[in-house]
Amino acid sequence: MVELKNLFDSDFVWGVSTAAAQIEGGANMGGKGASIWDTFSKQPNKILNNNTPEVSCNFYEHYEEDIALLKVLGFKNFRMSISWPRILPNGIGPINKKGIEFYKKVFNTCLRNDIEPWVTLYHWDLPQALQNKGGWSNREILKWFEEFVSVCVHAFKNEVKYWMVLNEPMVFTGSGYFLGVHAPGKKGINNFLPAMHHAVLCQAIGFNTIKNIQANAIVGTTYSCSYITPYSNSKRDVAAAKRIDALLNRLFIEPTLGMGYPIEALPFLKKIDKYKHAGDDALMQVKFDFIGIQNYTREVVKHNLFMPYLHAKLVPANKRKVYHTQMDWEVYPKALYQMIKQFSAYENVEQIYITENGASFPDTVSNERVFDIKRVQFFNDYIYEMHLANTECNNKVRGYFAWTAFDNFEWAEGYKQRFGLIHIDFKTQKRTIKDSGYWFQNFLLDDNMND
Repeated sequence: MVELKNLFDSDFVWGVSTAAAQIEGGANMGGKGASIWDTFSKQPNKILNNNTPEVSCNFYEHYEEDIALLKVLGFKNFRMSISWPRILPNGIGPINKKGIEFYKKVFNTCLRNDIEPWVTLYHWDLPQALQNKGGWSNREILKWFEEFVSVCVHAFKNEVKYWMVLNEPMVFTGSGYFLGVHAPGKKGINNFLPAMHHAVLCQAIGFNTIKNIQANAIVGTTYSCSYITPYSNSKRDVAAAKRIDALLNRLFIEPTLGMGYPIEALPFLKKIDKYKHAGDDALMQVKFDFIGIQNYTREVVKHNLFMPYLHAKLVPANKRKVYHTQMDWEVYPKALYQMIKQFSAYENVEQIYITENGASFPDTVSNERVFDIKRVQFFNDYIYEMHLANTECNNKVRGYFAWTAFDNFEWAEGYKQRFGLIHIDFKTQKRTIKDSGYWFQNFLLDDNMND
């Protein structure tokens, strides 16, 4: 393997990422309200094996043990999210004091263990009470979200310095409000376009709300991204790849940067005028302190006349017969290099953190060990590509967060897909550090990497 030690500055941030809806459990504990994932997962055949996030890793009761494990592995930064319905069970209105107390305890446990909390405000768990009113497709979400952000920042400004506004808005709007394969299971362009536009506006509203309350906060937001290449050099495949790149990689960041929506590549976005109000173009613009990019793979795109709006389709990794993870995502380390280059090229993007990167492989515990050498190789190769890109981009990348700390509820995939550095036995709740976790421990606790 490529030797990685000494390739990064001493102040480079190393961390691990999680999400409340995926690890917390405690669905009926501490006054928490229902989220759209609680509701969606109880509908037949929406989640693999009809799994639900009701218990998951039970981080709600195991947080002290779990944070101690992160310290053992050498992580000094922990990206986690706040469950909106645990703070505001009805989405708006009365604050759940037990929810505030829980996160206070979690953040202070982190700080006692010399771990900095990096907090995502929205990681997909919209309160069901708000979805009943239309959720992200209702423009009232701008007020609802502002209230949620305000409550959180007022409550935790003494413990939290680093904030992320949204997690992967392309995914939660595209999968949840267009394809219907994620919560809340809505489909069609008339659900997607308003949800997408409101999410763009909420990025800026979240930033401004945080800064107004906590001026010294460091605030970013995160974007999913995939390196897009055409299936062939034909003009139709090349054009199809450009459309998919605009959808997956440009749609949310460019309006924030004042560039507007990429309508030239995606003409159907003209329909968004129906949902825009006067002043929206100015309201959506904001200069984040940093952006987070989350990359796992590349996508190969082929022209397809029968796909509405896009006239393009993705060619799965298994059909291309390339090395891939259990998620059928191609292992393509150069993808991270390419995405760092692409996002660094934006003039007003000055700092980047890799806020998610990881791999799911079938894991089994044998003699108290998980020998996940494929995951170790994955991290080694992707981190090296991050280094190469960073040297060409004026060191704009200032940190890396592995996805994820613990095996967890992997959305529509239920508990089949295991991305964790720490194996979870979901029946007994036993934690077992995988070899990939020990690889990070060796990497992070090396004398050359830390004081």
